[in-house]
Amino acid sequence: MRPFFRRHLPGFCLALLTYCLGLGPVFAETRVALVIGNGAYASTAQLPNPSHDAEDVAASLKRSGFEVIQGIDLRQADMQDMTIRFARAASRADVAMFYYSGHAMQYNGVNYLMPVDATLTDEADLKRFVRVDDIINDLQQAKNLRILVLDSCRDNPLAETLKRSTTRAASVGRGLSKVEAPRGTIVSFSTQSGQTAADGVGRNSPYTAAFLKHIEQPQEIGDVFRDISSDVYDSSGKTQLPELSLSIIGKFYLNGPVSVTIAPGHPQAAPRADPCASAEAHWKAAETIGTVSAFEDHLTRFPGCSFASLAKARIEALKQKVALAPASNSRTGSSKDFDGNWDVMLNCPPSGKAQGYTRPLAGTVTNGVFHAEAQVRDGANRLEIDGQIPADGKTTLSARGTTGASAYTLNDLAPGSPYAFTIDAQFDRTRGSGKRNEARPCNLIFVKR
Repeated sequence: MRPFFRRHLPGFCLALLTYCLGLGPVFAETRVALVIGNGAYASTAQLPNPSHDAEDVAASLKRSGFEVIQGIDLRQADMQDMTIRFARAASRADVAMFYYSGHAMQYNGVNYLMPVDATLTDEADLKRFVRVDDIINDLQQAKNLRILVLDSCRDNPLAETLKRSTTRAASVGRGLSKVEAPRGTIVSFSTQSGQTAADGVGRNSPYTAAFLKHIEQPQEIGDVFRDISSDVYDSSGKTQLPELSLSIIGKFYLNGPVSVTIAPGHPQAAPRADPCASAEAHWKAAETIGTVSAFEDHLTRFPGCSFASLAKARIEALKQKVALAPASNSRTGSSKDFDGNWDVMLNCPPSGKAQGYTRPLAGTVTNGVFHAEAQVRDGANRLEIDGQIPADGKTTLSARGTTGASAYTLNDLAPGSPYAFTIDAQFDRTRGSGKRNEARPCNLIFVKR
């Protein structure tokens, strides 16, 4: 028996017995959380809910065994002090969570959180803000599970000030930029990237109300956050859909379940097959494809599983997008007009800590079906782009691949990490242009040979 278990086995058995007898909860891991609510802003619109949100979330997490570092209406120096304390605590923790309610914004693809005393007259003032990338790096020190929650996609009037003060106004985006969850991490935004969320009229924002409703439930943590997303979507009249990115292996529980079954002398019945066992893998594939048919296929296969509500939401959003798209009379013809060989150039300028790059791809169109790929060695730094080009040339393409050198990735991902994004593109017979939708801003040029 290893020394650790010799030292701690008696206490562990007592704790387990206490739990099973219903005498109180047991938390085997070291759990830490930093909870911030900023609403009393000096130089922009004040928010009524964040102080209540932070108080209620902190109380909930304490009931789930977290050591909570809590801050309300923090100035720049206070936010820096608390994030430093959190970084040190996370390095000793098994589970770490960061929760923020308040103003935030994105600039040049980088997300920033705003202290209550911050001003924003030009780009240099962003140094007064807290970078979300730095918080993610602090979270990564926790051993098992890391959770980032941002209830902060509200309209920020200071963003308009920054737009007027810089020649790169296009880099000041609406809402927040999408963050892909690093391995072992859950990232949850109160609404989708590039969108803004409602403040709400009660004590808590709509997102935090759903968070408080579900976070203490004895369910697997991935299911908890999917239920939060579904709850917000339903309670908002299907106008606010949280952005959720999970990259976790195995099952994690903040509250239970623990069960002990003793049946000596009786053969154990064979466990029934779990109809949802493959739902998560299929959902990830459906999201990568991103089409109505892919989400409908997921609903058909897994109608009663965790992602069913999100699949319905994606289908409805895509159908609304098609219905609201203006009809194009600019050209007539068929999708076969685009058939042939195409040269593709992907250009991604520097974004945050990530270096910029330009990458050529070789493409073909056959019967209106587009496919392009980059030449790679040994399967590293792979990139493929696929999609269907309709007769009017307006389409959304799906890209997937694996990362190359870490210096070119937003979150310093290890080489070979999988990623995916979509591209809104417009083709004519011999040329085309496109724009990457998720994470960092990138542009594409298509030229027919």
